[in-house]
Amino acid sequence: MTLTSLPIGMDLFRTTKKLALAFEAKLAEAGGSLPVWLTLLSIKSQASANQQELAGMIGIRGATLTHHLNAMEKQGLLTRRRDPANRRMHQVELTPGGEALFMRLRDVAVAFDKQLRAGIADERIAELAAALAALRANIEG
Repeated sequence: MTLTSLPIGMDLFRTTKKLALAFEAKLAEAGGSLPVWLTLLSIKSQASANQQELAGMIGIRGATLTHHLNAMEKQGLLTRRRDPANRRMHQVELTPGGEALFMRLRDVAVAFDKQLRAGIADERIAELAAALAALRANIEG
């Protein structure tokens, strides 16, 4: 094996790392971060999500999410209240400031996706999505 013919996992890792760093930089320019974006996106996509559900959607531990939610609440981006049906759970909702940041970061995400897809035919994007799904399935066994 030569450096020009890396195993697919290594090549994917290098590409993913570059993609993540570039996306993080774009989000930072707009006043966000990847954890903030993922949290806002998860809240927006789930009408009445509790913290446990949000952590699962983002793919992080509950304690890590609590850290992010505490910071975002202090910034005035969201509110948390006890779930009347289960007092141990918190319902999370965006404030107007959180809604505004979501819209700003959504525009960044859409522009970044457009940049990634530039010059690549829709058929090749579909093939890539299928290949990534197959890789995930292979990882999961």
